[in-house]
Amino acid sequence: MRLVLAEGLDARFARHKKHEQALIAGLEAMGLEIYGDKECKMPVVTAIKIPEHVDGEAVRAMLLNDFEIEIASSFGPLKGKIWRIGTMGYSCRKENILHVLAALEAVLIRQKAKITIGEAVQAALNKYQQLENQ
Repeated sequence: MRLVLAEGLDARFARHKKHEQALIAGLEAMGLEIYGDKECKMPVVTAIKIPEHVDGEAVRAMLLNDFEIEIASSFGPLKGKIWRIGTMGYSCRKENILHVLAALEAVLIRQKAKITIGEAVQAALNKYQQLENQ
C-alpha cells in the first residue's frame, strides 16, 4: 500500500495505461487480435486470441521455460482460445513489455504461426515515443 501512496493513484493509472497501449500496439503489429472490446478492457490485463493452428499451452510453456515469462490461459468457454498478459506490478515496465513482445514473437515463429515478423517491438517503441511526446 505504501508504494501505491508514494506513486499516487493518478500516476499509477497513467503508467498502467501507457504500458497497455504499447503492448497492444506490439501485439497488433504482430497480427494478433485483441479479445473483446478495447474500449471497455482493464489496462492491467490484455486478452489475445490464440492464432489458429497454434498450441496455446506449448507457447505458454516455452515462454516460461526459455524466457521466464508467464502468461495466463483462460478457463470455461475461453479455455484454449485466449491468452491473458498482465501489465501490473513488476511487469508494468517498458523493458518487460518489450521483452514479452520479443519473446512471444520468437515462440510464435517456432510454432509456425502466421504473424508479421519484426514489427512488434518497433510498434511498441513507436507508441512509447508517441506517448512521451504528448
